[in-house]
Amino acid sequence: MTFWACFGGWALDALDLQMFSQAIPALITTWGISKAEAGFAGGISLFSLSLGGWLGGWGGDRWGRVRMLQITILWFSAFTLLTAVAQNFEQLLVFKALQGLGFGGEWAVGAALMAEVLPTAVRGRALGLVQSAWAVGWGAAVLLYTLIFLYFEPQIAWRILFGIGVLPAFLVLYVRRHIPEPPRIARKEESALGASPFVIFTKPLLMTTLIGAAFGVGARGGYYALMTWLPAYLQSERHLSISNASGFLAVIIVAFWCGCAVCAFLMDKLGRRNAVVAFSLCCLITVFVYMYAPLSNSSMLILGFPLGFFAAGVPASMGAWFSELYPQYARGAGVGFCYCFGGIVASFFPALVGKMTEHMSLGIAMASITCVCYAVVLVSALLLRETSQQNLDTATAGAGEQH
Repeated sequence: MTFWACFGGWALDALDLQMFSQAIPALITTWGISKAEAGFAGGISLFSLSLGGWLGGWGGDRWGRVRMLQITILWFSAFTLLTAVAQNFEQLLVFKALQGLGFGGEWAVGAALMAEVLPTAVRGRALGLVQSAWAVGWGAAVLLYTLIFLYFEPQIAWRILFGIGVLPAFLVLYVRRHIPEPPRIARKEESALGASPFVIFTKPLLMTTLIGAAFGVGARGGYYALMTWLPAYLQSERHLSISNASGFLAVIIVAFWCGCAVCAFLMDKLGRRNAVVAFSLCCLITVFVYMYAPLSNSSMLILGFPLGFFAAGVPASMGAWFSELYPQYARGAGVGFCYCFGGIVASFFPALVGKMTEHMSLGIAMASITCVCYAVVLVSALLLRETSQQNLDTATAGAGEQH
């Protein structure tokens, strides 16, 4: 029940967040904003998402995982609905910023909750499979976008699309009825330390936090620089219609789900570090070829599968690996900060890509940022401690050391 609650929550997170990427061309048309401004609107949500992940994860440490899971789901559902009635670009920015707080908190709390409920032997694959729920929500967003924009004018279609974002609120009914709070195993002194969200910066945990934050920057930055602008890239530079662009995205989304599932099993078989290193290397190669090689539309369609497949492996690893790097009293705050600090830095990347298009093509701008990000992931993965088969009851603080 916990698995399906977190799976559903993450899928609905993706539905709400990916709606914005799909609607960027319509927003540009409606309000006459530039690509850089559109990128800033996406970036501000990612920035607040990062803050929400840290604070929401800490809230789960202090007041309980299940309680904070319900709060964060209701929060992002409400503000997604409000974006549908924004009257100008400035209001949209405010609602997107507040929406992001709930997104980040839901992921951090859900990851810590699942890590504490699941058996050690299957933790990697289960958390990785939950990450694959992103593809389900993403696919739903593309499908809804395609249907709604075919039957409504862009100026009203994007409002209808965002209005559907209230649906995650109903997941709270399932959580309240079926998900119990995991038992607390922390010692009394550890609970006192966990009263502060800054416990992750104390000496025993500092190195883990710094390396994990760099990992998060690379993982989140690479994904958002690429995927935020991919629909616009397919339409503006590849000159695809909405239906054809949706077909390209469908291939990538299916591949993303497959990549999450494969990496999830490889994490338990090969270890956390080996799986991440392999997937980040393949990401570097695939992104470079996809954006720089003179490919036909048919070739891009074929290459879209490995692009989505390998891009899935990095985020699929983060829930399990980060949860195992921290003791329980700091687990939510640590998972939330490392995953979401990357979003603070990465929140500037969509706007940066938009700004770079003033001097280069959109495809080159996307590839430049994305390749640097996955290189950062590769280095960070080599520095983090391997945690496969670790019992969370005995998780230690020295996670920055290699074994």
